[in-house]
Amino acid sequence: MIARLRRAMRWQSVPLVTGFAVLAMIVGTRAVLVENQRANRAAARETIEYQELLSGLLSMAQDAESGQRGYLLTGEKSYLEPYRKAVDAIPGQLSRIGAMTASDDQIVQQINHIKDALSQKQAEQARTIALYDKGDAAAALQLVRSGQGKAAMDEIRASMDTIRRISAADIAARDEQTDRVEAWLRIGSLAALLAIFVLGVYTIRESRRRFRDVVIGQEELMRKNIELGNEIQTREKAESQIRQMQKMEAVGQLTGGIAHDFNNMLAVIISAMNLAQRKLKRGEHDLEKLIEAATDAASRAAKLTSRLLAFSRQQPLAPQVVDTNRLVTGMSDLLRRALGEGIRIETVLAGGLWKTHADPSQIENAILNLAVNARDAMSEDGKLTIETANSHLDDGYAATHADVIPGQYVMIAVSDTGEGMSADVMARAFEPFFTTKPVNKGTGLGLSQVFGFVKQSGGHVKIYSERDQGTTIRIYLPRFFGPEEPAIPAERGDSTAKVTETILVVEDDAQVRTATTDAMRELGYEVIDVGSGQEALEKLAAAPGVALLFTDIVMPVMNGRKLAEEAVARQPGLKVIFTTGFTRNAVVHNGVLDHDVNFLAKPFTIEQLAAKLREVLDTK
Repeated sequence: MIARLRRAMRWQSVPLVTGFAVLAMIVGTRAVLVENQRANRAAARETIEYQELLSGLLSMAQDAESGQRGYLLTGEKSYLEPYRKAVDAIPGQLSRIGAMTASDDQIVQQINHIKDALSQKQAEQARTIALYDKGDAAAALQLVRSGQGKAAMDEIRASMDTIRRISAADIAARDEQTDRVEAWLRIGSLAALLAIFVLGVYTIRESRRRFRDVVIGQEELMRKNIELGNEIQTREKAESQIRQMQKMEAVGQLTGGIAHDFNNMLAVIISAMNLAQRKLKRGEHDLEKLIEAATDAASRAAKLTSRLLAFSRQQPLAPQVVDTNRLVTGMSDLLRRALGEGIRIETVLAGGLWKTHADPSQIENAILNLAVNARDAMSEDGKLTIETANSHLDDGYAATHADVIPGQYVMIAVSDTGEGMSADVMARAFEPFFTTKPVNKGTGLGLSQVFGFVKQSGGHVKIYSERDQGTTIRIYLPRFFGPEEPAIPAERGDSTAKVTETILVVEDDAQVRTATTDAMRELGYEVIDVGSGQEALEKLAAAPGVALLFTDIVMPVMNGRKLAEEAVARQPGLKVIFTTGFTRNAVVHNGVLDHDVNFLAKPFTIEQLAAKLREVLDTK
């Protein structure tokens, strides 16, 4: 019984296999025929394009002839314009024709005839124009009447007619072949349709026997797919909720840290100002301690804001070409004062160290932050090592660190002999307000500031640490390629001399404007203050003696950058200082100050203001 079933199945499969073999042969033959037809059509298109190039060449030769004869008849130079354009275009046209010319002896021979005739024609035209330019118009016309140019043009036309006849015969042959191909295609299509019909009838008869099993299988598969889709959606919702909770937790932690620190600083400022007001009402003038306390709290608030901007990669950077070895050497005294006499400091500086392009003050801040963190992690007899080296982060390293671009970097490593970090602490070390130090011993923003600066500079930072073995933090800054631009020292005048300049202050916030103008008047400057860009331009027109424009960047209608451009255009040589608490794209692009921009970040002290004003005003 089983043997009979097997034989029946084998016999049933014979027609199916045979039919598919026939169908495959027909389809394959049809594909070959279609390709032949496509090749014929492409060849026909190329022939047409070739004919168009030849026609264009003839048109150029005729334009040159018309321009030559018009000039010889009228003497007007404008008639030579078509001649010159044609002479300039003919070599390119001949090059395109040559590139499309097949290795057909007859066509190549005719093209060579055309080239020779064109050379003769152009020589005759150039000679007649030269004779006419020398004043020998009779000789030029005599050369034209000699028939040399006409004979060359006749030879060009004759050769082109010969090429057209050859091409027309080739197109006709290809058209005949295409007709034959189309006839075979019709026959093949009918045969294919017949074969498909026969196989379809046979397939329908066979498929009815298995249709029920297929339907049942599909229904089962659909049910499982629906169950799987529901499970995927459930998991995605759960993962989305977890990610949102993590985001909200991070935002909450950041907000809480900011609120905590700012509330402490504001509490000091408000308390000091309230006490100062009470003492003034009582006629007491011992306010120095209160003012110092408020100023210190405001300064700490400004530093906190600066660190948050650094972490968010929004601080304005002023990058320069930096020799890191020289920078680290110059920090030795600062590091010894910051770390104390008990900490041993060792520097290991690489020979032939590459240059990097970064903000040198931020590099110093980063090294100082890392050194202070290392000091706090060590006992009094610890050892701090600062090392520099050339480093290459390859594709393998970049594959395991998603934020790294393979390439060459300048490496700065700060190592300590402290207690080290656990894996959990290393994972959170760069989070803002995360710290393992006791209360009131750290803000948790030092490493966050380092992380933000390095990332904003296109670099990479990595922590290596083991418990009770110490910690190494490596900073990788991109290598600088190109010539180093020498720093040009600003020429400064006598700082003790009485100031005489007039400054135009533009600030839309009335209280900030008042504070700034009072500080400048305290420094001895003449000050004109306005609240908008349009008012500033009006004042500038009325007071041409203004030496410097001190403008806020973020203002309605006309921002500081547009105001400065308009003001400098109206009064060349006007010095400009920009100021703001935060800006994204007016004078800072990709986190870097625009070239030749003088910038003073808010808030600033009167000493910082005085130094910046003299720096800009004394610069030639």
